[in-house]
This record gives sequence, C-alpha cells and structure tokens, in this order.
Amino acid sequence: MSFFEAAKNGFYIRIKLTPNAATCGFGGLFLYTDDSTYLKASVTTQPEKGKANKEIIRMLSKELDIPKQNIELISGATTHFKRFFVAQTLTPQLTEKLNSLIKGKKDDR
Repeated sequence: MSFFEAAKNGFYIRIKLTPNAATCGFGGLFLYTDDSTYLKASVTTQPEKGKANKEIIRMLSKELDIPKQNIELISGATTHFKRFFVAQTLTPQLTEKLNSLIKGKKDDR
C-alpha cells in the first residue's frame, strides 16, 4: 500500500508529521495500526496556529513542483497524522517524485 492514492481531479497524500524537529525533510514510511501507510516528514516549525501545517504544504509544493494553493489539508490539522488533497493530475513523473520522497530529502531553505 502506498502513502498516496489517485482520486477524481487529483490525489491524496498521507503524512505523519513531526513538528519542532532538528531538520526539515521527508524520508521513510510509517505503517499505522489500520494498515494505512504514511510518509514520514519533519519540520522545524512549532505546532502552533497551523504553522507546521503551512510548512509541510510549502515543502510539498517545492518538492513536487505544484502550486501551494493546489494542496489542501483535509484532515489531521491538530494531530501528527495528516491527509492532504492535491488538485493535480497524478502523472508518471509526479508518481516518481512522490516515491523519491520515501528515500529521504532534506529541505534546504
């Protein structure tokens, strides 16, 4: 099972976010108790007033080359387990970029 799945008019991404981390980046997968898979991500931002959520959207936008306004947090605003909807066609090139995040990518601000 993958951490992303195609949907009408876009795709969904599941992320397990660690805020207030030493570095920002992606890497690895987390298997939840219900067998759903999440991409692990970390941000240095504090989890207050949606700052960490905004940071992960910025990082996804940069890594996937998708406008920030096309990425919407649809669940998990106050938890570590987040689900995003991305209003973008899931092409083979985009699938490759998503899969490359599993291997780990640090954000170089």
